[in-house]
Amino acid sequence: MTSTASLQAALQGADLLPSTLANLQRWLDAGLPAWAVASLEELVAARAWGELNDRFYRDLEFGTGGMRGRTIGRVSTAAEQGAVGPLGTPEHAAIGSNILNDYTLVRATIGLHRYTASVLAAEGDARPPALVIAHDVRHFSRHFCELAASVWSRLGGQAYVFPGPRSTPQLSFTVRHLRAHCGVVITASHNPPHDNGFKAYFGDGAQLVAPHDAGVVAEVGKVPLGELAAFLTKDLGRVVTLGESADAAYRAAAATAVIDPAVFTATGLKVAFTSIHGVGNIMSVPLLRAAGVELHEEPAQAVHDPRFPTVKSPNPENAEALSLAVKLAEENGLDVVMATDPDCDRMGCAVRGPDGRMHLLSGNQIGALMTDYRLTRYKERGVIPAGGSDRVALVKTFVTTSLQDKIAQSHGVKVVNTLTGFKWIAAKIRGYEEALKAGYLAKHGVAIDYDGTPFATRARLLQEFSTFYAFGCEESYGYLANDLVRDKDGNSACLMLAEVCAHVKARGLTVPEYLDEIYLRTGFFLEGVINLYYEGATGAAKIKRILSTYRDTPPTAFGDVAVTKFEDFGRMDIRDADGELVPKQDLYLVTLANGYTFAARGSGTEPKMKFYVFAQAPVEDAAALPGVKAAVQAELDRVKALIEADAQARAEG
Repeated sequence: MTSTASLQAALQGADLLPSTLANLQRWLDAGLPAWAVASLEELVAARAWGELNDRFYRDLEFGTGGMRGRTIGRVSTAAEQGAVGPLGTPEHAAIGSNILNDYTLVRATIGLHRYTASVLAAEGDARPPALVIAHDVRHFSRHFCELAASVWSRLGGQAYVFPGPRSTPQLSFTVRHLRAHCGVVITASHNPPHDNGFKAYFGDGAQLVAPHDAGVVAEVGKVPLGELAAFLTKDLGRVVTLGESADAAYRAAAATAVIDPAVFTATGLKVAFTSIHGVGNIMSVPLLRAAGVELHEEPAQAVHDPRFPTVKSPNPENAEALSLAVKLAEENGLDVVMATDPDCDRMGCAVRGPDGRMHLLSGNQIGALMTDYRLTRYKERGVIPAGGSDRVALVKTFVTTSLQDKIAQSHGVKVVNTLTGFKWIAAKIRGYEEALKAGYLAKHGVAIDYDGTPFATRARLLQEFSTFYAFGCEESYGYLANDLVRDKDGNSACLMLAEVCAHVKARGLTVPEYLDEIYLRTGFFLEGVINLYYEGATGAAKIKRILSTYRDTPPTAFGDVAVTKFEDFGRMDIRDADGELVPKQDLYLVTLANGYTFAARGSGTEPKMKFYVFAQAPVEDAAALPGVKAAVQAELDRVKALIEADAQARAEG
């Protein structure tokens, strides 16, 4: 670069971090194309030191689930913009070691291939490693998909891609369906438009867990920067594009989420649906229509657009993201609004209440409704015993409402809590599958075809030899109907919610009234979330300070509310309901003197610190419920403010 002196001066003036300059020099020494060098020259000329720090202060971390980050910088250079696409996509992803771009994506793909090949070699499997890749509609998603497929193919593996955007749950299913060795989905879920991601799965169709997670991370870390340039040109000659049969297989699997198909014909449920410019309408729309609902798709948000132009954030838990669909429901007298996020693994909703207005439900409330309904229907149909069984499990995360624990316990089934992230729920399902296979082989002397065994038979055998996974969910709007998919599924979630709403409508009730029925049985539960965003190098340091000070100097009180119990999942040995040790993680569970609890953790997918606050109170009767709701809401708001103030102080040090 011609601006080396400027970089040295910025380092001396403390405008550039030492790690920034070191990483920047390392990338330049490895050889960069002319447009990339020109881009860096632009940033130096503009004295955009903060931008350079954010881009180069570290290598983009390949965590246990993959990686996620910016593809477009806060400062996007003219060299990167180049010939901008019709939907605003720059010609090049931003250059930087902490950016999701061609280089970091190639590095991740090489590492994943090498680890997978080593596992196959250790198992004596001579087949070439098979990879399925899906992608959403984000900037560079198709390009990254094809680039990863090209790399995999050139390394000697077999790569499969879809003809266009597909959902994350479809990727999970297809890995199992094709008996592939691993999978990747190119997505940043509901992150802002400038982000994208690379999420890795293994042969069970679930995101990476031990030992594969650490193994892949290690292999990615070994790939030298100088090796990447040879893979930057795409060669798709041996890449297989999947046909309609792959879509049909997934649709059939997702449709099994419905327990009682007849409920739809009895009610004429009317649904407003939005995919918020993402992939949800590819499968959710035909699935809902096939089930028998009257579907109205919000037209402006049906367009696949990486800019997500009609919303501030493409997040279905935000009221603003559902506003157009709510308007559609109001204008047409519809019963429920459903919204999926850009990669369609999450689903949010609004339902019509007894006051005739649309009411947003939280992920915790949606999961509670599904839990109660599905366990009830399974009992009626003889899938699980009428009195419940400890061989039947609801699997949820520690940061999901304990209302669901209470509901499951009232049905007499086991509740298994996991760490945050659906990969941990999928790991429990895999464990139940493996236990059935081992038990069946020991008793009958032959192996069972797990995926080929009909659902009802598999449910019975799981309860005989292992544990039947009845349902799984997490507070962040993720739900999984059964074990055919091994990640949260927004498509089947739409079907599950539609079934609940149709059942409630057939009873002459509204969904909020059904939820109140549950509260009268279990007590009132309410949850709140605190999200503290800290971006860039300085932000990462603030998140680290909060996490480290919680461990080193745990809170003893928040205002006048004392702490009565503090659990550090990074240091304590904690076992789940199956007796298995919960992996160590920077997660803290805090119990307060007023009976409330909260969990604190750093987000694994976004630059933020998250606090999940849980409140509850007994309810004597229906007349007392409104007053209990108001009192709990007021106290929850007060406690949240105290927790947030403490966290902000810890962040600043």
